[in-house]
Amino acid sequence: MDITIPNLGDIDEVEVIELCVAVGDSVDAEDAVIVIESDKASMEIPAPAAGVIETFKVAIGDQVREGDVIAVLAAAQGEAPVEAPAEAEAPEPEPEAAPAAPVEAQPAGTQTSEVEVLVPDIGDATGVIVIEIAIKEGDEVAVDDLLVVLESDKASMEIAAEQAGRITKVAVSVDQEVEQGTHIATLLVEGRASPEPAADTSNTEPAPPAPEQTPAPEPIPAPAATAPTAQTDAEPIVPKGAKVYAGPAVRRLARELGVDLTQVTGTGNRNRITKDDVKAHVKTRLTEPAAAGGGLPQVATVDFAKFGEIEVVELSRIRQRGADNLHRSWVNLPHVTQHDEADVTDLEAFRKSLKQEAERKGVKVTPLSFLIKACCAALSEFPEMNASLHPDGKQLVLKKYINIGMAVDTPEGLMVPVIKAANRKSIWELSAEVSDLSAKARDKKLGIDDLQGGTFSISSLGALGGTGFTPIVNAPEVAILGVAKMQTKPLWDGAEFQPRQVLPLSLSYDHRVINGADGGRFMVYLTGLLSDLRRLALE
Repeated sequence: MDITIPNLGDIDEVEVIELCVAVGDSVDAEDAVIVIESDKASMEIPAPAAGVIETFKVAIGDQVREGDVIAVLAAAQGEAPVEAPAEAEAPEPEPEAAPAAPVEAQPAGTQTSEVEVLVPDIGDATGVIVIEIAIKEGDEVAVDDLLVVLESDKASMEIAAEQAGRITKVAVSVDQEVEQGTHIATLLVEGRASPEPAADTSNTEPAPPAPEQTPAPEPIPAPAATAPTAQTDAEPIVPKGAKVYAGPAVRRLARELGVDLTQVTGTGNRNRITKDDVKAHVKTRLTEPAAAGGGLPQVATVDFAKFGEIEVVELSRIRQRGADNLHRSWVNLPHVTQHDEADVTDLEAFRKSLKQEAERKGVKVTPLSFLIKACCAALSEFPEMNASLHPDGKQLVLKKYINIGMAVDTPEGLMVPVIKAANRKSIWELSAEVSDLSAKARDKKLGIDDLQGGTFSISSLGALGGTGFTPIVNAPEVAILGVAKMQTKPLWDGAEFQPRQVLPLSLSYDHRVINGADGGRFMVYLTGLLSDLRRLALE
């Protein structure tokens, strides 16, 4: 029977980083055969059935794809000598890869394995730190028990145990910055076989990487320690032409940053280069240019205490990161803001007439639901408003989906959850989702997916007041709609002034993509939809 690489999702190739068994070893179903590493995480490939490893088709360092044969499994013959080697050899290497406690369990017939708990997919979130550690070494945890809590500039995220076991190592600390794939903890799991051969002439490589899973993440808990390593030497750390020991995720990071891996000192097991090593190398290289200046002039520093009593209050991480994002957008995008007003008298009358029906459905219909609906129709009519400028500045990325981000004011700062496929949802569905996402934002229960994928944003001041403002575009989006307080104004109907409810709107956009005429046409179309609900029925 062939053992093959399973479905890897959208990953093309992965690297073989460990052989867990040797030719001739007996394995049970679900026993780990090899460990592969993608640009996101490490993954064990288990045996599909019980049997004996007849041959390996891969070696450590090989790149494999979905469907590739990694080993051949011969059916167990039911003879005692076939299974004996695995039973006899298992206790020998165990002291090398695990502490004394797991070894004691082996004679009793209970096999154990150490499993690394890694940070899962966190999307494009950056600056993610550990804010709480709920475990310590020696703790017994069950499935779904809380391990650590992470926080980004947008939300917090709980990492729970996917398996029951005993914590043998906590690899992170509070306030440590982490990323996808970072080693959080090591969990000793019982009932899983992970035999290690004493020796095999056809596979001499498996023994060195066997302990690698535990030491490899060591640079991550103490990133400061990697910075002063010998990264400043201009001479290659690895001889020219020699193989650099680094995983695909590290190599991809190095390509993105333009780093020559032969110049980087590896701090992992067998001098394996980690992401922290690459980042420390880049930081060191940028130190001298950064000191030379060349950026925007800085605001003068003032000692305010000499003028009177002051209090210094720490900004939340969400506000700090939000400030960075807004500043980045304001500096890089040429903003233009156009102001207009929409007569929403009829819309408001219709919305209020839905009150009893909304109560029966358990939702609250606010003007924002109609704004989102109208914006979706306008974005379909003007697709450049639902686009992003390509990084080369020469192409426009037109998105065939419409995801609306809505700014929510929370005690921790401004958050922008995203309503996915908003153009396909009814007023009832939009109202329910607006209420749900707003509550989750205020309770810090938003997931990473809730904050990603926006194509257009709406920032509503609602009842706070104001007649207009300049919202900052949420790059890489190209436009955002600001909504001020609804007011009653006298409007001329051709014969006399009539009291009408008017909604002030402010559209900010990236002038590299949207010109004034396009912005004007978009606003005319949008205010027309809001002023006459019948037009929404035509969309």
